[in-house]
Amino acid sequence: MTQSHASNFPDWHGTTILAVRKNGRTVIAGDGQVSMGPTIVKGSARKVRTLAGGKVLAGFAGATADALTLIERLEAKLEQYPDQLARACVDLAKDWRTDRYLRRLEAMLLVADKSSIFTVTGVGDVLEPEYGVAAVGSGGNYALAAARALSDDTELDAEAIARKAMKIAAEICVYTNGNLTVETLEA
Repeated sequence: MTQSHASNFPDWHGTTILAVRKNGRTVIAGDGQVSMGPTIVKGSARKVRTLAGGKVLAGFAGATADALTLIERLEAKLEQYPDQLARACVDLAKDWRTDRYLRRLEAMLLVADKSSIFTVTGVGDVLEPEYGVAAVGSGGNYALAAARALSDDTELDAEAIARKAMKIAAEICVYTNGNLTVETLEA
């Protein structure tokens, strides 16, 4: 992004999105905080959605309108490639990177079905985590570390891990709150 383009936008922060897969259950959790500089603008934003008739979950960090545009594109890819989440994500990332309009969109997506989790970015990344846990957003690294530790050392299920890790992230990251949206898929 050029400096002149960046100066047209406020300093928006906020969002922690976490995906956890354990014992056949996949969960995406997202907090509700949106901040502009040091001010909390909204505390109950919904940044996690179900797609493809409830077969796919998606969470987003970044500019809301940009993320929703990308989610709409992902839904179209899922219609084009039913039950092929990886292919739909790769095709979206390819379009996102090469299309003049899409490449200006500022967001990141976490996308999951019952067997896979992917982080999709505008630079062409489609990353599948090694440990069944992925996170994006301002508090993503905090939630990721907590979820990995909880996943390895406890008998908690995927939803309990996600909720506890998001609570930890909210206690550390000033751009994350405890107003969660949690969506779950069973194997």
